[in-house]
Amino acid sequence: MAKYPSISLFLPAWNEEDYVERAVSRALDVLPHLTDDFEIIVVNDASTDRTKELAEAMAARVPQLRVITHPVNLKLGGAMRTGLAASTKDIVVYSDMDLPWDLRELERALHLMDYLEADMICAFRFDRTSEGPKRIVYSFVYNLLIRSLFDIQIKDVNFSFKVMHRRVLESMELKSQGSFIDAELVVKAIRKGFRVFQMGVDYFPRTRGISTLASPSVIVKMVKELVRLYPETRSPQPPANPVRLPPTVQPLRPVSGSGGRAAQG
Repeated sequence: MAKYPSISLFLPAWNEEDYVERAVSRALDVLPHLTDDFEIIVVNDASTDRTKELAEAMAARVPQLRVITHPVNLKLGGAMRTGLAASTKDIVVYSDMDLPWDLRELERALHLMDYLEADMICAFRFDRTSEGPKRIVYSFVYNLLIRSLFDIQIKDVNFSFKVMHRRVLESMELKSQGSFIDAELVVKAIRKGFRVFQMGVDYFPRTRGISTLASPSVIVKMVKELVRLYPETRSPQPPANPVRLPPTVQPLRPVSGSGGRAAQG
């Protein structure tokens, strides 16, 4: 019997050939212990390495795995919208492909979601010193800015460990094209009255490949999106195009994808 509701785990990927097999394998170790109804979605954001080839080879062997490929790179905002829209289960989980948190922590998050009657759980990192002083400063300033501008208490808004009920996605629209999408998602959920809670986890930094999330160009784009989307993020309106349609509603046309987390901006 399933211990928790059905689960969708989605993993954005841009040039993640070093991590894709590891991430899917670890998900397959964890998810069957939590539910008998799950799916894993890899959003390949126009990778130029072997990410697509490796992911599709695994999908041919693993019936719970789906691979969605963007013909052009749509950055983090596009990857997240694609993954969230493609999800079909009751609980939707988001993680970076390099698994910066232990997937076994998902059971604790699901327990908290059930116990607290929460709509969303956002994790924060206990210790980020391994990232170096520059990224720590960037993160501190950005999180302080988000908390101040939107009057929320989220400690680590851009950390890629978010667990949410499908009703959150069915009630909002996301427009960010870049890394501001994490804040847009969380702030809109809180502003719409959903119950959002936090939990701390150990953090495991990337050991392979290169992350560009703290590059100056990404930060500049993030701030520009924050300014552009500030009014509707702070006071979200009923969605014209919800992230995910309720199961009782059929789209008039195919839902366009929008997808990986490395060269995003």
